[in-house]
Amino acid sequence: MRRALLPLCLLCAFTVLWPRVLRAWFQPDVAPVFDRNALHPLAAGLAAHQVGVWTAPGDAARDARQSNPEWDFMGRTFLAWSAANMALRDPARKAEHLETIDRLISRTLDLEAKHGFRHFLMRYGQADTFVAQPARSLFVDGEIALMLALRRVVEDRWTERVLLQRRLGVMEAQLRASPLIAAESYPDECWTFDHANAMAAFRIADVLDGSDHSELISAWLRVARERLIDPSTGLLVSSYRLDGTVKDGPEGSTIWLTAHALDLIDPVFAADQYARARLHLDHSIAGFWLAREWPKGSDGRIDIDSGVQLPIVEASPSSSAFALMAAANFGDREALSGLMASLTFAAFPVEDSTGTHFAASNAVGDSVILYALTLGPAWDRVKRSGR
Repeated sequence: MRRALLPLCLLCAFTVLWPRVLRAWFQPDVAPVFDRNALHPLAAGLAAHQVGVWTAPGDAARDARQSNPEWDFMGRTFLAWSAANMALRDPARKAEHLETIDRLISRTLDLEAKHGFRHFLMRYGQADTFVAQPARSLFVDGEIALMLALRRVVEDRWTERVLLQRRLGVMEAQLRASPLIAAESYPDECWTFDHANAMAAFRIADVLDGSDHSELISAWLRVARERLIDPSTGLLVSSYRLDGTVKDGPEGSTIWLTAHALDLIDPVFAADQYARARLHLDHSIAGFWLAREWPKGSDGRIDIDSGVQLPIVEASPSSSAFALMAAANFGDREALSGLMASLTFAAFPVEDSTGTHFAASNAVGDSVILYALTLGPAWDRVKRSGR
């Protein structure tokens, strides 16, 4: 009996302890993420690789565009936002990071001028007719506006000021033309993600220029609370039509970034949405944190945004990457630690002469992770100036 029990006890001990040992092995230090004067070593490696991908496009950038034109666009915008935060974290390298932002803005605006905003949209956005005319995409306008705004947060210039004010003027006209303060990203398709980014850009412009879009921001927040809340979870829905009809309910690939953007315009609402997202989307396996794309029991559909859903563990790589961003934004060390452990364990970081990238990710996924590891200083500066 003793001989039989010993192996069984050892097996039980191994089963209980091994996941914790594994977690400890892959657990990176998260302190530099919260230190506004430091840069996480993983972020430094990712930045080096990302700059090579997006400022001197190679196979990774071409692959992103072939898979999804949105990724070609978002890879640039997230890198620009990251560079702004890196410039504030390390003033000694500000000129280098500003050069990266300027090259990204210039290239993006050149592509938009040459091909139109549809160049950055998926096929159905290129073929279908927008309801509002003249046609615009808040997805494109909002992220470009944030690129320009964050560049100005680091170092203001007249050129970016004019470009930002013009774009915000176009965005405001479209939003005010709708009773629901709604603008299309795709034909008759409005995304909460894009509206939150747009409102953050308006907020930054108000701080920098002394303008006042507070009524517009408040009107959109009122619509969001009254018309865009999922009744079963209290989370903001992901997409809706111009008349307010919901298309897609809460999604991890939307709500995590939305909460981050909301933190600049309504911190209480933002914290509420983050807490609800944690409740309905986060889960942990032996200390490794993951995020679902949809709340349990919902009828979410897999698409290019949600990405592949990992069975058994109920994980969405897309939602998990954006959850990393939200955890960093809200100072959630426990969640950030668990998510980074999962990232280094399952995404297979590769270090080479170009820097660092993740074998299980792609160029745009890496740019989202980079932004998650660098965000904070720009939002902090806007909040301080706003007060």
